[in-house]
Amino acid sequence: MRRTAPEGHGPVRFGPPLPEDGLPVLPELSAVLAAAASGGDHEPVGGSQALREAACGYWDRRGLHCRPDRVAAAPGSPALLLALTAALGGDVLVPRPCAAWWAPYARLLGRPAFQVPTPPESGGVPDPYALLETVRRVRAEGGDPRLLVLSVADDPTGTVAPPELLHETVEAAQGAGLHLVSDETWRDTLHDPHDTVLLSPAEMVPDRVTVVTDLAGALLPPGWPAAVARFPSGEEGDGLHARVLDVLTALDARVAAPVAAAAAHALGEPEPVTARVARTVRLHALLAAEAHSVVVAAGALARPPRSGRHLYVDLAPLRPALDAHGVGDAQELEDFLTARLGMPAPGGHRFGDDLEAPRVRLSTGALVAGSDTERAECLTSPTPLELPHVHRALIQLKSVFDDLRDEAQRWEPPR
Repeated sequence: MRRTAPEGHGPVRFGPPLPEDGLPVLPELSAVLAAAASGGDHEPVGGSQALREAACGYWDRRGLHCRPDRVAAAPGSPALLLALTAALGGDVLVPRPCAAWWAPYARLLGRPAFQVPTPPESGGVPDPYALLETVRRVRAEGGDPRLLVLSVADDPTGTVAPPELLHETVEAAQGAGLHLVSDETWRDTLHDPHDTVLLSPAEMVPDRVTVVTDLAGALLPPGWPAAVARFPSGEEGDGLHARVLDVLTALDARVAAPVAAAAAHALGEPEPVTARVARTVRLHALLAAEAHSVVVAAGALARPPRSGRHLYVDLAPLRPALDAHGVGDAQELEDFLTARLGMPAPGGHRFGDDLEAPRVRLSTGALVAGSDTERAECLTSPTPLELPHVHRALIQLKSVFDDLRDEAQRWEPPR
């Protein structure tokens, strides 16, 4: 915050918006939205019965049974997290690193947001011992931690927490009396679903977990804001649902009726939607694997991405090259790589990481940018990485990181 104060950033410091995946809108969804656009009715706060029933069907197919009166919809998951934070009260705990937009909502409400370290291979789910120590420390200092936000399929790291770690962390959170918000936006984007086990915390502690899913993760275009929340069972869930609806009402946070119609259709998962999701996941998995190979071959550090559209890269081994270019912190690294790559490369400080740590998040969506025809071809080509515009983007990525590797070797001091 001190680093960016001269640039005019306020105390909230929102991170970068959800990047577009660079792909055309599914025609069937466009048709549903267009048909609903002729009506001028308001969507009710919390979502219509049709939208909430569609969300219940979506979760039922994933083993998370619920009723429509335990569901709320909003124009994007930020509105839901803001409402949940306001409704639950107290201080907020988040993983480190975490999605760029989590902590700002606590700060917007004047609440502290305390960060808990995560294991490198399990971003999005804090280490259970570090979680308990953070809770102990915060309470000893007079704080009141009540809410833990986590994600099993993680943005920004692209990792998926193993079930055994998730069990330990959820048990620790339950023992500490925390309510959990499980951001499951990316759960349907596993790169290898046959080799990756994904569990929801709501399967473990049904009465202490609220599940939030932003439909822009897999089902809707990023420019059509819609998200749904599944509230826990019992009296606590009833009260929390009612308080969240109060906050959404005060904000007049409604899903636009045409977007709600498209969201309900997508949540029903008809064949065209599931086929598009499968093709999109395959494309981003191929891009992420190739990008991972490029940065690791250049000497940077990155965990193999297993979900989503992101790759979290630590350039500490390339520090001599960064020093030679005057790159001293993550903000300067963001500026440097964004200019070199011709694509966004937000620094790790946007995700709660140390400003001094040379880390960035790369998005695979930027690698498919091109004309409408080129972007559509990415979904149908058996070898999308060989398409000219994708190949050029990957060559640029490789060139930048290879240059940094060569410069680091040149400037590395003798031992």
